[in-house]
Amino acid sequence: MQLEKIQQELRSQKLDGWLFFDHHVRDPLAYRVLGLDASRVPTRRWYYLIPAEGEPRGLEHRIERGMTAPLPGEKVPYSSWAEQVEGLRKITAGLRRVAMQYSPMCAIPYVALVDAGTVELVRSLGIEVVSSAELIQAFEARWTPEVLESHLEAGRRVDRVRAEAFAMVRERTRSGGTVQEVEVKQFVRDGFKKAGLLTDHGPIAGVNANASNPHYEPTGQVTSPIRAGDFVLLDMWAKLDRPGSVYYDITWTAFCGDRPTDEMRNVFAIVTGARDAAIRRVQEAVAAGQPLRGFEVDDTARGYITARGFGEYFVHRTGHSIGQEVHGNGANMDNLETHDERRISPWTCFSIEPGIYLPKFGVRSEVNVFVGDREAGVTGEIQRELVLL
Repeated sequence: MQLEKIQQELRSQKLDGWLFFDHHVRDPLAYRVLGLDASRVPTRRWYYLIPAEGEPRGLEHRIERGMTAPLPGEKVPYSSWAEQVEGLRKITAGLRRVAMQYSPMCAIPYVALVDAGTVELVRSLGIEVVSSAELIQAFEARWTPEVLESHLEAGRRVDRVRAEAFAMVRERTRSGGTVQEVEVKQFVRDGFKKAGLLTDHGPIAGVNANASNPHYEPTGQVTSPIRAGDFVLLDMWAKLDRPGSVYYDITWTAFCGDRPTDEMRNVFAIVTGARDAAIRRVQEAVAAGQPLRGFEVDDTARGYITARGFGEYFVHRTGHSIGQEVHGNGANMDNLETHDERRISPWTCFSIEPGIYLPKFGVRSEVNVFVGDREAGVTGEIQRELVLL
C-alpha cells in the first residue's frame, strides 16, 4: 500500500479520508489499492479507513480477525450489529468528508462497488460520502515507464498480427475464394500466442452488416464468409504475457478489392476525421496545461460526426481507459453512456474510437492515446486510408 501517496492525494482533493469496505470480495479495487490478498473471502464485513492525516485504522469481525492484518493501524473488533455501528463511528471520528467506491447516480459503474445501504450507514454517522473515482484513477490508471514500455511492445506485436491477418484475407479473397470470419478470429488468436500475447476474449472480425455490431464476435456457430467486394472490420486487443502488462487495443477497417463505394470512403473519412479531432483536443489541452475531462473529448468526436449528419449512428462512447484490463479504471471518453467528469491525468492511457454503424456496414477507427506530463500522443500505427485487400 502506498500510504504516503494516498494521504497526499487525499489532501490534494480536500478529503478527510478514504473508507474501504468489503464483503465477499465485492470490491476488487479495494484489494488492489490496499495490496491485500483477495484469496481469503470475507463472510463478514470489514472496513479500513485511511485518513488524510495520521494513522489508518480498521474494523473487523471477531470471527474473521486478520482480514486487514498486513495493513498498519489499530483494528477495532466487533460482533453485533450495534457494535459494528459504534466501531464504524469510532474509526471515522472527526471526519466530515470521506471517499468510498461510490458513484452518484451510478455515473461511473467501474467505481460503483459499495452498496447503497452501506453508503446510507456511513452517512447516518454525519459523514459526507463522495466518489473515490479520482482517487481510483490516481492509483489504478497511472502508468510507470515500465508499464508504458509493455504497452508499446504489445502494440508493435499486435500491429504485426493485424497486418498478417489482413494479408491472409487478401490472399484468400483475391483468388476468388472466401474466408470465414471465425477463421480470421482464430488466425489472430494463433498470432497472439506465437507473439507472446494474451487477450481475455475476441477479436472482433465482422463483414458487412456484422461490422455494424460494435460487440459482434464470430463463433463456430455464428460466422459469415468474407469474399471479394466485402467490407471488413477487425477489432483486436492484447497484452504481453507477463505480470503487470497492460493492453493495446485497436480497430481497423478494410475493403476486399480495389474500388470501395463512395459511401464507404465518405463514412471512413468522417470517422477518422472525428478520431483526429478528438486526438487534437487532447494534445492541445495537455500541451497548454489545461484541465480536460473525459466527457469533453467525447463531445469533440460526437460533435464532428453529428455535424456531418451521422450522429444517430454513433451509438457508443468515444473511448475507454486502458490498463491491465482492456477496459481500465481511469477516465472514459464518454458523454453518451455516462457523463464522465473525471480529469484526464498524466501517465494514463485511453482509446479514442468513434464509429458510424449503418445497416450495410460499419466503420470504427480506434487508436490508443497516452498522456505524459506535458504531451500526449498515439502509441501505435494510425490508419489513414481504408485498407484495400
